[in-house]
Amino acid sequence: MALTPEQGREIEQQRAAVQQTRRATVPALEEVLYQPFPVLDHGFVRVIDYMGDDAAIVQAARVSYGRGTRQISNDRGLIRYLMRHRHSTPFEMCEMKFHVKLPVFVARQWIRHRTANVNEYSARYSILDREFYIPAPGQLAAQSASNRQGRGAVLEGADAERVLRILRDDAARTYTHYEEMLNEDAEGNPRDPAHPGLARELARMNLTLNIYTQWYWKIDLHNLLHFLSLRADPHAQYEIRVYAEAMLDIARRWVPIACEAFEDYAIGGARLSRGGIEIVRRMLAGEAVKQEDSGLSKREWDELMELLGRG
Repeated sequence: MALTPEQGREIEQQRAAVQQTRRATVPALEEVLYQPFPVLDHGFVRVIDYMGDDAAIVQAARVSYGRGTRQISNDRGLIRYLMRHRHSTPFEMCEMKFHVKLPVFVARQWIRHRTANVNEYSARYSILDREFYIPAPGQLAAQSASNRQGRGAVLEGADAERVLRILRDDAARTYTHYEEMLNEDAEGNPRDPAHPGLARELARMNLTLNIYTQWYWKIDLHNLLHFLSLRADPHAQYEIRVYAEAMLDIARRWVPIACEAFEDYAIGGARLSRGGIEIVRRMLAGEAVKQEDSGLSKREWDELMELLGRG
């Protein structure tokens, strides 16, 4: 993970400052506020700000003014009820703002979640750093034969070396050409005054998708959990999944009761169709149900059997 000197100084200043407030704070999250969590080779996730906690979810659900004489066990029961029955509005009362550094191709997949406020580093205004995501050897996999958007066997030996060489060479070459077209140094001064540089908004178009970008990403808890349910899933692409896993660890610090319910019901649980429930009932009644007379397609049947441990 690489931070610019300016970012490093900013983080030191932010973590050194202590603010007095009447709003709810979470000690476990305050410990890591502003601190970057490394992801991939040059990326990170860090919390810039947050609003609310587990008690805020309960308060919103009850539209009350404070905890009063309620017990935490009661709060836990209510949060689990809200999660179980998909009452999402109380979770929307909590928000978090992240600073994320990530490869452009991951950002383009991530941005499809249109439920957050995003402000990205502008390559029209600033010059991008010479930083590229190069996969670890264990992540260099062939195309899956059965899944059009998945990976198959890991490449090894000469095949892996060839791919890594191509990735490194292409990234280095295009960035060198990017610098040549810009014709300016980091301070914006022309390298060769005799030749005008290409506009930054045009020079960037030649860069590879594994170059790193950065953004601020603010989202409410309900939509964050939806994002995590999809992107922290084992079937998600590795490069976005590791970001989601880092954010899930942060969320556990922030709202531990809500995260426990989320992991029990959304990640560890499963939803059954009407047909799936009927098949389970028939099985519990002692009937030997087969796919042919189940009313389910073979794919639905296989997924149900895998879920029930009969795959």
